[in-house]
Amino acid sequence: MAHTFTSAVVPATADTVWQTVRPFGGLDVWHPAVESSVLEEGGPTTVGSLRRLRFADGVTVVTERLTALDDTARTFSYELVEHPFPVRRSVSTLRVTPVTDTDEALVEWWADSVEDAADSAGARALVRELYGSGLSALQRRFAPVRDTVTG
Repeated sequence: MAHTFTSAVVPATADTVWQTVRPFGGLDVWHPAVESSVLEEGGPTTVGSLRRLRFADGVTVVTERLTALDDTARTFSYELVEHPFPVRRSVSTLRVTPVTDTDEALVEWWADSVEDAADSAGARALVRELYGSGLSALQRRFAPVRDTVTG
């Protein structure tokens, strides 16, 4: 089993970031690689819900199932159900925790996947790129607006 981990500090409180990433059907609101996210079954915070993602390339479509949600721990997990990726099974987890000395959020996103040895490096690179671009988008979303006159 491959464990692929990404993380980033986001310049907003953990609660604020959690409210953005928490709705299972809302990935398209903040992730630039996702064109649309539609709940096919269940609700945005209902374990067992299914979402269908269409990626920005206009071709890639993925179905995922929410397998765990914990508002207190600010974490959720989901599994791939239908996908074109080079993995046999993949469960991902996203967690938001406070950075107490700066009142920012640490966002961790990882996948535990079973893939063929020949596909391992490519699958891990895909996860790092996909999750990394999402975390970068969260950082930009909450970045303070700079005054171009005073700097």
